[in-house]
Amino acid sequence: MFFSFDGVDGTGKSTQIALLAEALKQRGRDVVTCRDPGSTPLGERLRQILLDHHDTPIHRRSEMLLYMAARAALVEEVIRPALAAGKVVISDRYLLANVVYQGHAGGLSPDDVWRVGEVTVACVMPRLVFLLDMPADRAASRIQRAHDRMESQGLQYLEKVRQGFLTEALRRPESIIVIDADRPPDEIHTEVLHSANQALGNVTVAANPKN
Repeated sequence: MFFSFDGVDGTGKSTQIALLAEALKQRGRDVVTCRDPGSTPLGERLRQILLDHHDTPIHRRSEMLLYMAARAALVEEVIRPALAAGKVVISDRYLLANVVYQGHAGGLSPDDVWRVGEVTVACVMPRLVFLLDMPADRAASRIQRAHDRMESQGLQYLEKVRQGFLTEALRRPESIIVIDADRPPDEIHTEVLHSANQALGNVTVAANPKN
């Protein structure tokens, strides 16, 4: 089973990925977590180019294709082998992010990005995408580090990103679940876990107990 998390930065993806992975491991699931771009040697090198601040201009189409190259490596080196071995894969971002950041917010055709993505991932798609949603200004205020190259493109761009995510969720309601991320993490985790439980075939998976 393959799950991914998405949304503007600052919505708590890392926290929810860690909570879901731990809950599944406690019930005997073998879980692999990864990040897109990243988690492979090529992916990590491309991540630096895409997210670090530098003086090299990157056109949106080139940007999109660099993300796709990193994702192709992620699929073939991490995700596909893990799924073949019966493991649960949880990815921090995936193809949907490309469609939104470079498509809806960046000016490329979202449908074109989907088509390039279909070739890139060769049918390896998440069963569910957990879209953690909140206003871009609220999410940005929660980031406790220097903003990366994408985050530094301004609140207007990031709000377009948010609206792009919501548009795609309306287009693909069977696979993209919108979750209100402006709540306590345990409430969000309970909702995520319920949906993951259903996708896994109603296998009972308890939420992490509070300490």
